[in-house]
Amino acid sequence: MENALLVGLSRQVALARELDIVANNIANLNTTGFKSDGALFEEYIGQTARAADLSGKDARVSFVRDRATWVDLSQGTLERTGNALDVAIEGSGFFAVQTPRGERYTRNGAFQVNAAGELVTSEGYQVVGASGPIRFQAKDRDISISLDGTISVREGAEAAKESQRGKIRVVQFDRASQLQKDGAGTFSAPDGVTPQPADATKTRTVQGSIEKSNVRSVVEMTRMIEVTRSYTQVAQLLQQQSEMQRSAIEKLADVPA
Repeated sequence: MENALLVGLSRQVALARELDIVANNIANLNTTGFKSDGALFEEYIGQTARAADLSGKDARVSFVRDRATWVDLSQGTLERTGNALDVAIEGSGFFAVQTPRGERYTRNGAFQVNAAGELVTSEGYQVVGASGPIRFQAKDRDISISLDGTISVREGAEAAKESQRGKIRVVQFDRASQLQKDGAGTFSAPDGVTPQPADATKTRTVQGSIEKSNVRSVVEMTRMIEVTRSYTQVAQLLQQQSEMQRSAIEKLADVPA
């Protein structure tokens, strides 16, 4: 019975972890550029305390082990906003941004201009340009962002000639699956994973749009219901095992008159 309790407990721990992941996905359903997470579990074969006295399958107990999480990097739906500073990426690229923790990468293109005239993310992180920070002047008007990320403006309402303010740096990774989440919408690149300039034939920037979260609400709600039911079933099994153990102890302790 102790083995059944341990197996059930390992399953509950795994289910609790999966429920945390699902809840986080649902919480970020409306987070721009968010990429959903998934859980990976594996079977762990452990030996019983009396494995030497048993043979075959009786000598092993199968547990559930939380192995890892993975990130779904598939593209979310592009939503038209009409805001000149909103930029979405079509393709597998990432915007490079400068944070207090170093350079990070994001798909959240809801940009703003801060008090210093710099192009920043909604969190205040500086957007990295191909030749350094991207800065605007007070008289800049009619901001235009091309498909390759080049930013052009008109200097004042009467200006007829466009001036460039830089080019948004869009990068891609050969091993994007190894990127690590560093917040709700940013990723860090581990050692050995180097950003490369995005392929212009496969990746483009779309001005006036943002990429919505790729979380599928119906799928996540279904997962939450399934996990909750499984957790309840395991809890009931553990309760039954506990009652059986208590009943056995009471009967063994009952001394005949």
